[in-house]
Amino acid sequence: MTLTRRHFITLTGAALATPQPGWAISTLTLGETRIDTLSDGNLVLPISFTLGDTPVADAAPILARHGLGTDQLQPPCNVTLLRDGANTVLFDVGSGPDFMPSAGKLADALDAIGLTPGDITHVVFTHAHPDHIWGLLDDFDDPMYPNATHLIGKAEFDYWMDPATVNSISPGRTTFAVGAKRRLEAIEDLLATFGDDTEILPGVASRATFGHTPGHMSFHIRAGSQDALIVGDAIVNHHLAFERPGWRAGSDQDPDMGAETRLRLLDQIASDKMQMIGFHLPGGGIGRAERAAEGYRFITEDM
Repeated sequence: MTLTRRHFITLTGAALATPQPGWAISTLTLGETRIDTLSDGNLVLPISFTLGDTPVADAAPILARHGLGTDQLQPPCNVTLLRDGANTVLFDVGSGPDFMPSAGKLADALDAIGLTPGDITHVVFTHAHPDHIWGLLDDFDDPMYPNATHLIGKAEFDYWMDPATVNSISPGRTTFAVGAKRRLEAIEDLLATFGDDTEILPGVASRATFGHTPGHMSFHIRAGSQDALIVGDAIVNHHLAFERPGWRAGSDQDPDMGAETRLRLLDQIASDKMQMIGFHLPGGGIGRAERAAEGYRFITEDM
């Protein structure tokens, strides 16, 4: 298992009102399978979205240890790209242009490594929140990845396609439901669903990690004796989620289930010394979990 030092590609071109970050690419090699993480930019979120019902005073010391304040957070967005010689697979597709101006940069990251949307053979979704699925359509509302088979967990698909979801989801997330349904309907002819513990591609098995959304999936990548786990948003940050994994997270739609899932995943990742890839984790998102004090810590190559 080889984890290469991440490098940065500086994007030139149209600039936002704030300086553009470098587009981090981290690479993990498992046998003949190469995994890259490509930056879709970052989100800008009020701290309440992360804390939920956790008092700011309880979280502040942990955030401070990570150089973070208690006003807002700017988590990175790492889209995973897997290439095994036969398939070119994206796990999630980022935000597209309609969610936040600081995100939606995946097309630039793909271009920087010489790939086009037409090169993608499969798109696999961890879940259907905006920063993971709103990049699914182009400017004409046509599929951005027209040659790709699109795959999503059946429980996740059924939840967002249910007409009742828009009325039952929390009011602040109504646009999440509307946006997910519209995009999934647009690619329905390209879409297949799957269940838990299913080999969706050679060496890629689904794993139910519900809680962040009702049908959130992670993916276990195996190549011989080597493996890694794409966790999506089941482990959503490198600070509170690791140091206090049992706390209820404001970003989880079912905070209690999300905490149970997080505790189970971190225990396995740490016990098995498994590489992990997280959508909102720093340094390109590739690293591992190590037990520390009351919880865990996220370790990357240069930590």
